[in-house]
Amino acid sequence: MTSTTSTTGTTRSVAHSTFVIERTLDAPVARVWRAFADLDEKRAWFGAGEGWTKTEESDDLRVGGTAVDEGRFDGGTLSRYVATYTDVVEHERIVLTYDMWLDGAHISTSLATYELEADGEGTHLRYTEHGVHLDGLDSAAQREEGTRGLFDALAVHLGG
Repeated sequence: MTSTTSTTGTTRSVAHSTFVIERTLDAPVARVWRAFADLDEKRAWFGAGEGWTKTEESDDLRVGGTAVDEGRFDGGTLSRYVATYTDVVEHERIVLTYDMWLDGAHISTSLATYELEADGEGTHLRYTEHGVHLDGLDSAAQREEGTRGLFDALAVHLGG
């Protein structure tokens, strides 16, 4: 991690990270794909949960399309996710870049790849993220934990 002090006296830092999550889901590839591609489906597992109130949401899953997910947990901190899809191969992969903000502070920029592959009657999901975490407001460990939670919610949504 590198850090500097800005002219305003604020300490600035940059931490880089990479993590990979692999998971076998109990649903065929076409079903898993639909959970990403259909906004009503995605709404059920991505950024959903008790105490979460969405304030903005959109998703345009195509190369050059964007996704926005913004909301508050228990009325507290405003979290904003904005992604741009850079590669989409139906039923095979999604590549995107995304930025995260908390209460207007930019906390990270990431490059993420979702790879789907048939595994018997299920789907093997391989997720790779390369992140840049800014000013100590976010960390690789926090991001990996949050992403694992999303995949737990996806598995529940898919029925297993």
